[in-house]
Amino acid sequence: MPVVAELITYPVKGCAGVPLAEAGLTPAGLPHDRSFMVVSDRGVYRTQRTDPRLAVIRPEVSSDGTQLILHQQGVESLRIEVDTTSPRRDVDLFGQPFRGIDQGGTAAGWLSEVLGTDCRLVRVPPEHDRVADGRIPGTSGYADSSPLHILSLATFNDLNERLVAVGKPPMPLTRFRPNIVLDGWREPLTEDRVHRAEVGGAELGFAKLAVRCAVTMVDQETGAKDGPEPLRTLASYRRVPEGGVAFGSKFSVVRTGKLAVGDAFTVTEWTPPWPS
Repeated sequence: MPVVAELITYPVKGCAGVPLAEAGLTPAGLPHDRSFMVVSDRGVYRTQRTDPRLAVIRPEVSSDGTQLILHQQGVESLRIEVDTTSPRRDVDLFGQPFRGIDQGGTAAGWLSEVLGTDCRLVRVPPEHDRVADGRIPGTSGYADSSPLHILSLATFNDLNERLVAVGKPPMPLTRFRPNIVLDGWREPLTEDRVHRAEVGGAELGFAKLAVRCAVTMVDQETGAKDGPEPLRTLASYRRVPEGGVAFGSKFSVVRTGKLAVGDAFTVTEWTPPWPS
């Protein structure tokens, strides 16, 4: 039976992940996951697709969620009080209109200096009621779509074996920014066939395959673009009807619970394999 090998939350969209030993799972995923987003002065989202240096910013959220600390090597860390009450502003995420709470000029100035472009930092407002689509819909903060990205080590190791076979170096797991990493399945791509599962008292429902983008070509340690892998190799065996290539799967939270590394991941309902 597979078990949870890693839990990772990404408090600021596009920035480095924060590993967790255990966590209460909310309807929008792991604690604080994509609760904050860097935007332009006009409120348009920024991600590693266009601002790869987001990867080298390491966020930290206080245990009570009232403070956000941003770290970046060579720059003095920034600590701010999280604002959940100020007037909302319009923000754009992939062309869809949402609302955000601007976290102030100090955060904007720090991010603008680190990224070399005008930035603001916004937080999901408490009344945020986004619906994330998929086979089993759910909700999420500022994630691309569904709140949980699940990737098995079997799937990850299979890709690295393919890369090595063509003379390419293996990829680190951080390139794929999963929330839940599973260990224990022998067959790669098994997560694609899960319809419903239970873990740590929570129930998860399959939403969609995780179609991958240029973020996978960003070195998460340096913030530099480093393509064309892994997309080139993924394209040789993981093209999907939706367009693009898939790697890992997105899940919605059907029932909340408390997760911990080492928890059993029990599949309660399977779906047929994805067409090859």
